[in-house]
Amino acid sequence: MHSKVIFHIDVNSAYLSWEATSRLQNGHSLDLRTIPSAIGGDVDKRRGIILAKSIPAKKYNIKTGESLMEAFKKCPDLKVVPPNYDLYMQCSNAMVHILKDYSPFIQRYSVDECFLDYSNMDEHFGSPVQAATTIQTRIYNALGFTVNIGISSNKLLAKMASDFQKPNLVHTLFPEEIEKKMWPLPIGDLFMVGKSSAKKLLNLGIYTIGDLAKSNPDLLYTHLKSHGLLIWNYANGMDHSLVSKESDPVKGIGNSTTIPFDVEDEKTAKLILLSLCESVCMRLRQSNLSSELVHIKIKTNNFHSYSHQKKLLYGSNITHTIYQEVCLLFDEVWDKEPIRQLGVRVSNLNASTKEQLNLFDTTHKEKLQRLDDSIDSIRKKYGNEAILRGCFINAPIKPFVGGMPTKDYPIMSSLL
Repeated sequence: MHSKVIFHIDVNSAYLSWEATSRLQNGHSLDLRTIPSAIGGDVDKRRGIILAKSIPAKKYNIKTGESLMEAFKKCPDLKVVPPNYDLYMQCSNAMVHILKDYSPFIQRYSVDECFLDYSNMDEHFGSPVQAATTIQTRIYNALGFTVNIGISSNKLLAKMASDFQKPNLVHTLFPEEIEKKMWPLPIGDLFMVGKSSAKKLLNLGIYTIGDLAKSNPDLLYTHLKSHGLLIWNYANGMDHSLVSKESDPVKGIGNSTTIPFDVEDEKTAKLILLSLCESVCMRLRQSNLSSELVHIKIKTNNFHSYSHQKKLLYGSNITHTIYQEVCLLFDEVWDKEPIRQLGVRVSNLNASTKEQLNLFDTTHKEKLQRLDDSIDSIRKKYGNEAILRGCFINAPIKPFVGGMPTKDYPIMSSLL
């Protein structure tokens, strides 16, 4: 028996499964999961990237993150539908509602992934495997989509287990199973080992997770700095982060995006930051909140992360105001290294929905507030891309990038 038991629940092909399920429930006869299909981009303009794909699409080597143009070259008959983030949030919330029946400790890691602390719950719902199977069946019967569930004594191993064979399966990966189940896997399968890190490790003769686990931590630090020590711990199954119970008060609102290419110029970076500010500020206004603290986070292509923040003189939820501050923070902190991830977050929230007006720019701020209100109204009625800023027309960056419009759910402490 293990004193700590953690589940990682991962929706199989989430965006596509949710879209397919919704269509079937609304009278469509075609299940998108049974044909080459994908979620993403603007189909008419063939612009944007693949966000999710069906199992039949994998046979054409369709990859998440590639452009629609590339995907259509591989499969001209690929059925592509645009993302529906409101639907995804509804499905995610419905799944979390079910999970709360099995533990008071549920942590939403992303819109389609959750951690659940099942410790000491055996007497209520049976063994961990029995409970996980019950949860799977209940989610499928009630909501129409499937999940993989990984079970272990910590979050890292539970997440690794859920990535084993799919779909709709339960896997365990307890510490005593690491050598057999995890160490033979290629190094790129380890959580937090990206392409850049994998390449460095392969050059060091480290080909499997087991090779990494048995390697010298000093050598890893020399070549990958602190990230090398982190993944060495992960290769040995070590992770001490807790499942954080979801809290009701909104402490901050944020959005981030992992970019499918290296960003090396200021113009592209700031276009991505504007896209992130659009969604963050829209959510601020929808929540009738304003922010007094703005943060940005940058992750380079070698996984080096750094952040910067600024206290505002007055609380604001105006997109233009927040974006200006974000650009100043970016200019102060960016060290010109290629960027793979950008994030924007606002905190120190208060219930003031209108910005404190400066004596010398009252008219300007009022115009910006009215402009944001009008844009929000149009997007609410006709969709987020019904009205766009001119800089996004024919640009390689989508006007809305990043994660889902949710509250900032805690994530694994090692990623903070």
